[in-house]
Amino acid sequence: MTTTTPPSAPPAASAAGVRARLAQVDRVAWGRLVGLLLVSLVVAVMTWPADGTPERPLQVVTDALLAPRVAIYLVIAVLLWLVWTFRGAVGLPAGVTTTPAPLRGLLQRRGTRPSLYLVVLAVACVVPLALSDAAKTALFSDIGLYALLALGLNVVVGYAGLLDLGFIAFFAIGAYTTAYFTWSGHGAHPLPVHAPFHLNPFFVFPIALVVAALAGVILGGPTLRLRGDYLAIVTLGFGEIVQLLANNADKVTNGPRGAFGIPHFSLHIGPIDYDWTLDPLPYYYLLLAIIIIVMVAFGRLEKSRVGRAWAAIREDEVAAEASGVPTLRFKLLAFAIGASTSGFAGVLFASKTSFISPITFSLQASILVLTVVIFGGMGSLFGVVLGSVVLQGLAYYLRGKVPDTDRYLFFGAVIMAMMVFRPQGLLPSRRRSREITLSEEGIGRADALGTGVGA
Repeated sequence: MTTTTPPSAPPAASAAGVRARLAQVDRVAWGRLVGLLLVSLVVAVMTWPADGTPERPLQVVTDALLAPRVAIYLVIAVLLWLVWTFRGAVGLPAGVTTTPAPLRGLLQRRGTRPSLYLVVLAVACVVPLALSDAAKTALFSDIGLYALLALGLNVVVGYAGLLDLGFIAFFAIGAYTTAYFTWSGHGAHPLPVHAPFHLNPFFVFPIALVVAALAGVILGGPTLRLRGDYLAIVTLGFGEIVQLLANNADKVTNGPRGAFGIPHFSLHIGPIDYDWTLDPLPYYYLLLAIIIIVMVAFGRLEKSRVGRAWAAIREDEVAAEASGVPTLRFKLLAFAIGASTSGFAGVLFASKTSFISPITFSLQASILVLTVVIFGGMGSLFGVVLGSVVLQGLAYYLRGKVPDTDRYLFFGAVIMAMMVFRPQGLLPSRRRSREITLSEEGIGRADALGTGVGA
């Protein structure tokens, strides 16, 4: 007869437990500490409010390293490292890729998830009413639009495992399509070349969807036979080509001057007579409705045969193709769906701002969308939306508090800390969490953009 030993309880918070954990610290943990200390020193130097002189170019570095606030930065870094390294010794759960048992049990109860979704939706509807006009504008332009863009890129990166560094190009295509087909009826046309008829921006949505999806297919057709870094380089070049064309084709896109006078949305159906103006709140609610529709559609798509095919391609493309999955067809579908979502966002952006410029569609914007997807959790619909709220909300919070040139230093520090302590993202998908867990145990890879977990 065998006896089952009950699982041992987490070690109590004691000096002996900490000493035992300290003896088990490996080189990776010490490397994390060194990395955090270096990041703290770099942030301290780069955010020091002083300028160097030609005679003493290193004086700024010396002053910054000797400033009292450096000690605060270093203490914060050490505390973060201690909490992470000794989380088991002080009674905190050692794993970070699993949901705590009480929360997991709560989420598995019948009716809990719909209720949670309704609460989140209610918060998203009510909170903007109490914000300032500047915050409402940021909520639409910085958070909402990037959430929609991240949802589209999540199909490409999170579902199909394809690295796209030129995703913002489809955003530009949607915006310029709006400028081509719309006109307010006053003044000059937004573009030198325009359609012989003029549409309400609402009717441009399906056109922008088709045009952006077609652009995704044109890009993906000859390039999706590539993988990994090669595909990333090609998509990066495509994004740069689109921006250069928008900047240099003066007779078509109006060049660096951009497109002016793009009309706002309007709705005239029977007794309904409503015009969107510069007020960002109606645009926010319209964007919120589109995001909800996109999340529902993508959620169902993920659980369908198409979603399973994308998962197979993402895990191991060679094995998926050997199993009979038409990999090129499904990768083209992922590119087309992601591009069409970006085109939708372009219509919203162009109609809200009434002005578009090539400088808006830079490589930096593409990298930012990709960062939002990775930060929030690749493959997770709610994760990428949460990533946009946190990252773009942080960028808005730092406005006026730190110089514009230093804002991205704090932005980068948050991302680096996130990649060290929670590489799966804020709210990862179950599949991504499992990959990270297996990778920590030395089984397979956790890189969804590589050749596969089992490679």
